[in-house]
Amino acid sequence: MIATSATTARTALYPGTFDPLTFGHLDVMAQGGALFDRIVVAIGVHHGKEPWLSFDERAAVIRDACAGLGASCGFEVAGFDGLVVEAARQHGACAILRGLRDSADFDYEMQMAGMNGTLAPDIRTIFLPASPGLRHVSGTFVRQIAALGGDVSAFAPAAAVAALKRAIKRRGNT
Repeated sequence: MIATSATTARTALYPGTFDPLTFGHLDVMAQGGALFDRIVVAIGVHHGKEPWLSFDERAAVIRDACAGLGASCGFEVAGFDGLVVEAARQHGACAILRGLRDSADFDYEMQMAGMNGTLAPDIRTIFLPASPGLRHVSGTFVRQIAALGGDVSAFAPAAAVAALKRAIKRRGNT
């Protein structure tokens, strides 16, 4: 990798709730790692949702998983509460990474990209298609399967699976 300064490094923001981190998220990170020098994985606070995993748990799982990616770019974890474009500006990102699983994702993400493009025309949205074997993976389904006692190790890294098991015990699901 060619050394770059912080001012010339190509930085992307990858926002999400990551509750839990899935292999689909890691797929987007690995693809993005081939395009950018630095990716800030931004854990968003959604005031309408109560996550199963705490911010610290999600951040630890993401850091652990990123260490195993072996990508040539640097990964950082941050939190944000507000507009994605403001978080992107705060971290010096020139792009927002978004993963696409299907046409429903595409329609929603195109609307979001349009709104973000109006708010911050200097920050591009980059869509990365999910690898074929991961298009069915969603955090919602992973949580549902885990809550019902199912094995989610095919959908999420070991650290995320362990964190989900702890969260289920805290919640009293098992």
